[in-house]
Amino acid sequence: MKIGIVGSGFVGATSAYALVMRGLGSEIVLTDVNFKRAQAEADDILHAVPFVHPVDVYAGDMSALTGSHVIIITAGTAQKPGETRLQLLERNAAIMRSVMDGVLTYAPEARIVVVSNPVDVMTHLAARIAAQHGLPAGRVFGSGTALDTARFRALLGQHLGVDPQHVHGYVIGEHGDSEVLTWSLADVSGLSLQQFVQQRRIAWDETVQQRIDTQVRHAAYTIIEGKGATYYGIGAALTRIVDVLIHNHQAILTVCSPMPEVEGVPDVTLSLPHLVTGEGVIDTLPLALNEAERQALRASAQVLRAAITSLEG
Repeated sequence: MKIGIVGSGFVGATSAYALVMRGLGSEIVLTDVNFKRAQAEADDILHAVPFVHPVDVYAGDMSALTGSHVIIITAGTAQKPGETRLQLLERNAAIMRSVMDGVLTYAPEARIVVVSNPVDVMTHLAARIAAQHGLPAGRVFGSGTALDTARFRALLGQHLGVDPQHVHGYVIGEHGDSEVLTWSLADVSGLSLQQFVQQRRIAWDETVQQRIDTQVRHAAYTIIEGKGATYYGIGAALTRIVDVLIHNHQAILTVCSPMPEVEGVPDVTLSLPHLVTGEGVIDTLPLALNEAERQALRASAQVLRAAITSLEG
């Protein structure tokens, strides 16, 4: 199957490389407004193919997306010094409108995964544009808090001394400062977090929980301060999402998708556990949150609703 990547910066290129390493897809095409960058990244990744899986990797313009089964949108611009969040939103919204126009022209049957930040708002915009062109609901969604959930499980597993694949817990809401870690639902192979730490006699208190919460919530800031950008984690998250779409897995992923209402906040796009198949998002799974988590989710939804309203205005 063919996979298209719009935007060949750190995230787009790393995602392409991760897809090749996993052997996902038969063709991967990279596009970018800077064609030389897309070409260079495609050539560099192609040279790794003989060591891993037979995948055709090349660069092209938007027309090269024709026939793509999945399209990953990473295109966007970073915040400039002195620029407000709204100004950044407006600039990235203009880019998203242009990208969606090209995608819907050349690959209207594709499943579209938005990664461009702020991902919740950009996904809301992309899904609205797609709906205006008659695409089925759920065909367009964003990476959301898939990476945040992985960070949560990785850090919790590290503290507990357990393979993170056996640690369960979700990060929901905004992919950003207002995200909600669902501590009340965290478990290790069926044992609640409290049961597990008692069973294993592991040190656990409010200080430990707050430290992990802060590390998850502020992970991007810390990484960007150290090396300028984050791309390995999201690249791995995207390979999982693409794997689900290509092989029609029935996976529960904390991606972001438009919702008619969340905790009393109408028409908002944010992350919750969604059932994702080869068709995209087909259902949303309710969580038995405690009252504090519900209030935090409502606050997160309000933050996003305000950002969406600022664009609509």
